[in-house]
Amino acid sequence: MQDYQLHQDTYLAPTPGGAFYCSASPQEDPARRLLQALFSMPASPRADSSQLEHWTGKQEEDAIQLLYLMQQETLIQGLEQPRICPEGPLEEVLPFLLPALSGEGKALLADDQGFYVASSGFPHESAEELAALSASLGLLHERHRRLLNNNLGYQASAWTLGDAAGNSQVGFWPLFIGDQRFSLVIGGLPRLNQNAFTQLVWVLGSRYGDRASAHNEPDQRDPS
Repeated sequence: MQDYQLHQDTYLAPTPGGAFYCSASPQEDPARRLLQALFSMPASPRADSSQLEHWTGKQEEDAIQLLYLMQQETLIQGLEQPRICPEGPLEEVLPFLLPALSGEGKALLADDQGFYVASSGFPHESAEELAALSASLGLLHERHRRLLNNNLGYQASAWTLGDAAGNSQVGFWPLFIGDQRFSLVIGGLPRLNQNAFTQLVWVLGSRYGDRASAHNEPDQRDPS
């Protein structure tokens, strides 16, 4: 097996791809547990082998190999300086992050009860109705999850309304953070490959990601 070495002076930070993988499903795996741990912290931590073992539930060599593979898949990046999670109330932080996630500057975040937490670009009445629709779509997807995920092999859980060219006019993207399910509603083409999306997941993870800490205890699972 290849010998991997950990750079101790490197700070670990998820990429937008890592933020998407972390929040796209509630299903647990070592990579997602590592990302959840990073998103639950107020600042990017230093790379540390004992912490990697703790977060992933793997032995040191396997934990470092997993980190290497996640870097290869651009889920995690190493930084020379730590990043800090945006601070402040959600209603103040989110309006600065949401516009960058939409080609039209229209986006909102809703909870699983169908109430929007923050919105940008949508009129108030439309935001309320879209938030309610996002909750209904979440229930619809869960009702047909076995067909979509198992029988048809579709692992994505986002729903979109497309135009004649197949472009999204409005999309509903689930965000699973700890025990909470949020919906990110985006008008126009989504732009999730942005630092703003990473910050959004981080802001939510720092507040609602307690489950990640509870599940990051080392376990005896097969490291394969």
